[in-house]
Amino acid sequence: MRYELVIFDNDGVLVDSEYLSNTILAGYLTELGHPTSYEDSLRDYMGAAVHRVHDVILERTGQRLPEEFDATLHARVFAAFERELQAVAGVTEVLGKLVADGVRYCVASSGSHERIRVGHRKTGLDLWFPEDTVFSAQDVGQGKPAPDLFLYAAERMGVAPERCVVVEDSPLGVQAALAAGMDVYGFTAMTPAERLAGVKGCFDDMSRLPALLV
Repeated sequence: MRYELVIFDNDGVLVDSEYLSNTILAGYLTELGHPTSYEDSLRDYMGAAVHRVHDVILERTGQRLPEEFDATLHARVFAAFERELQAVAGVTEVLGKLVADGVRYCVASSGSHERIRVGHRKTGLDLWFPEDTVFSAQDVGQGKPAPDLFLYAAERMGVAPERCVVVEDSPLGVQAALAAGMDVYGFTAMTPAERLAGVKGCFDDMSRLPALLV
């Protein structure tokens, strides 16, 4: 293994949450008078922290989202997670392989700590990610495409950025990892490879990841 640390994005990489969360986000924005399709949500917000939604809506419309927006969105998303969320197929086998090979890993997500933990508890991934391996944009004040989150995760794990590799499925996440000076592999189960410019390689089946990292 040529890397000392594998940094996983969460939504869409560890947990199969993108369809649920973006369907709910699109519906809620539309309900508030900002017509948004599922495809719009993926394009504009996939991989981003929720503050990006506020920023984009304000920039486009001059209107602010209501104060209760975040709480309502999270409540709807978490309820859907509890009903339907599953781990990405093959991800526990990949984590088991990393453990067997003695390779360290962590998660760095634009989502809140609560969102990460709700999803991990529902899917059993909490057994694989102790608290000191879970990093959120909440920890650094801004999400992707800023590199801060990935740099923070590397620092806390005690690994130099150039010895880290990031597994991402969003253009914003790839931009953040590249800005942090890290290699990136793009998971293309939902995102076309051409949207993940700058990655070392792409894969659409999680079982293929270990072979790419050696």
